[in-house]
Amino acid sequence: MKFRFGVFVFSLLLLAGSAAAQNEERRFRMIPLDEMTPDQRAVAEAIRSGPRASVAGSSANAATPGSPFNPWLRAPEAADILQRLGSYLRFKSSLSARLNEFAILITARDWTSQYEWHAHHRLALAGGLNPAVAADLAEGKRPAGMQEDEAIVYDFCTEMHRERKVSDATYKRALDKFGERGIIDLIAVSGYYVLVSMTLNVDRTPVPGDGPLPLKPLPR
Repeated sequence: MKFRFGVFVFSLLLLAGSAAAQNEERRFRMIPLDEMTPDQRAVAEAIRSGPRASVAGSSANAATPGSPFNPWLRAPEAADILQRLGSYLRFKSSLSARLNEFAILITARDWTSQYEWHAHHRLALAGGLNPAVAADLAEGKRPAGMQEDEAIVYDFCTEMHRERKVSDATYKRALDKFGERGIIDLIAVSGYYVLVSMTLNVDRTPVPGDGPLPLKPLPR
């Protein structure tokens, strides 16, 4: 009983720390368009005029692109490469939006990336992901009621994140379902959103609205 109480108190302290972090200022100051270098402005315009601009609520729709693009603008050449890779993974992947966004949520959960979860949770549901699956994932559980292809994505991505490899059995299931291109798209979207999650967490990118953080810390 004492152990359980200690775990409960520790969890509350972690949540308090997360809430405090939400109130901390972002580390990378937003760069207004009129302060950007020509190279930075070119990247910003490419983001604002690309397919992200058609997504309601996207940070690309703002006068100044939000995170992770705002931090990346400190290295414009890298920012341009990264935003183009992200555009492919978001809009041209061989995976359906439901599965692609599910993989992004799995990465956001692994990194407890609050902004990433906030931004992609609604997109996953719009793509057809069952809200109950997302809710279980947010709690750190293996989601109940996953469709067959979702279970394959979950197992493949979870093994990559936790084990740093994928078993033969899991690989074969993914290969049979998605083919080699699908596997590469799944690896790429997972790796890309690790980078995005790192950027957002280091930046302390806040969740809009000052509401409660969507993800609780998970034990490591």
